[in-house]
Amino acid sequence: MKKPKIPLLFEKLGVSYTISAVIMTVATITLTLVASSYAYQILVQQRGATEFDVAMKSILAFDDALENIAWKPQASRLARFTVKYGQLELMPDNAVRGLPLVVNVTDYPNASYSDLTGYIRYSTKTKYVNFGEGYQSYFLGNNRTLSNGAGSYGRASIEQNSGWVYITLTYGVRAMKTSTINVTQGNQTWRINNVDIWIIRMNVTNWSTNIGDFDLKAKCLDVTTIPYGGPYGYDVQNEQCNITVQLGDNPLDTDLIQLDGDKVVFNFVIATVQVSV
Repeated sequence: MKKPKIPLLFEKLGVSYTISAVIMTVATITLTLVASSYAYQILVQQRGATEFDVAMKSILAFDDALENIAWKPQASRLARFTVKYGQLELMPDNAVRGLPLVVNVTDYPNASYSDLTGYIRYSTKTKYVNFGEGYQSYFLGNNRTLSNGAGSYGRASIEQNSGWVYITLTYGVRAMKTSTINVTQGNQTWRINNVDIWIIRMNVTNWSTNIGDFDLKAKCLDVTTIPYGGPYGYDVQNEQCNITVQLGDNPLDTDLIQLDGDKVVFNFVIATVQVSV
């Protein structure tokens, strides 16, 4: 005896299989899209972190280029930058964005220098690199703005603040006694110390934000020497001189130089280096 067919039941089973297949397909597509989106985010983060490391190396290469030509008028060099996940800003040496630079020699009247200097800054969001709020360190130079020895004039720091990580390149000052000479006038002979103070001032014409592949150029516009002390120098005070440097909002830096002469001449040697894209 044949069992009766139930068409309605078969129809319901068919619809149920179809709905299940649709749900499984949608779920699979959704999971695939979520996984792809997550993988893409991870890839972008990795690329952003890699760019930050490359930016540090480019900053070091640019510093090497700049210091190589700083004391050679009209000389120029380039450094290559690739910026896609952050930006590189050129800060002009003006009253709005420039850094005040003030150099004084304590106890020696008029022996001082003041001007504005530019700087460069790379910035990227903390979703690419994150050191922690308030983080600060140096990978070139240190927190001092005045030195009396060898090494780079450049100071490259990493700072994190308000969701951004910054690399900032500025230039400090170097000072040292370079020579002692005997000068005779009539029956009078003086031992005159020469103290040289070297300053690199970055000249940036306009503020700009740069993204993409580009060359950053450093060109020495001129080197100027400004002597203080006249032909025979200042009378030496306490066998020493104190030199102070104030750069932007950095702490006041000071260094003491011992003097062994009767008089001293201070030579401010200023290299103006133009930075442009």
